[in-house]
Amino acid sequence: MTTTLITGATRGLGLETARRLTAAGHTVYLGARDLERGQEAARQTGARAIQLDVTDEESVRAAAKLVREEAGTLDVLINNAGISGAWKLAGEYTAPDMETVYATNVFGLVRVTHAFLPLLEAGGHPVIVNVSSTGGSLTRNADPTSVEYKMPVLTYASSKSAVNMITVQYANAFPHIRINAVSPGLTATDFSDIASPGPTPVDFGELGIQSVEEGAEIIIRMATIGPDGPTGGFFEAGGPAPW
Repeated sequence: MTTTLITGATRGLGLETARRLTAAGHTVYLGARDLERGQEAARQTGARAIQLDVTDEESVRAAAKLVREEAGTLDVLINNAGISGAWKLAGEYTAPDMETVYATNVFGLVRVTHAFLPLLEAGGHPVIVNVSSTGGSLTRNADPTSVEYKMPVLTYASSKSAVNMITVQYANAFPHIRINAVSPGLTATDFSDIASPGPTPVDFGELGIQSVEEGAEIIIRMATIGPDGPTGGFFEAGGPAPW
């Protein structure tokens, strides 16, 4: 039986991933800041709710302790928890704006990964999937013809660039663990229910927003790779994504 932990799994891509992996036979721990909300999501998916706030050290340690006591090991860690933060013009962002987004998207990912590494290393063929975004792609953001160029958001985009580098560093340090970053693409979740800044607002409908089911595909694909699968990569639905 494959044991999987998904952070930020009470809605959107995390919830859909929990549903699909549970249906595929995984024992899924569905991470939720609000345990009551997590229990409702667990009833919908068949997963096991676990209180987990990635910004809180004690919460993460308690979650790792619970998984260790109940399962002994962890096979798959999906670092899905993330926030978009406010969308502003670049010159309007402040250091506290950055700190708020990085607390979840970057420091939270490292906090969870650090806490669960011993459980992953105790398993057979461990996998880590870091949910990133091509919003963090330097290549795409420098291309005026790209969707990413049209959606400037300093906090979120830079946090996902950091996630990509963290992914590579972990993959280099732990070659026996398959560790990859994925970009689900522009998906119909709370993340897409935002207005972009600037004189020419982005019409997200024209950008081809996909369903949650479609967005979750790349997460599931990389969560279920075998021991000979890629590591240290950045992937979207069509294959490797540009850094």
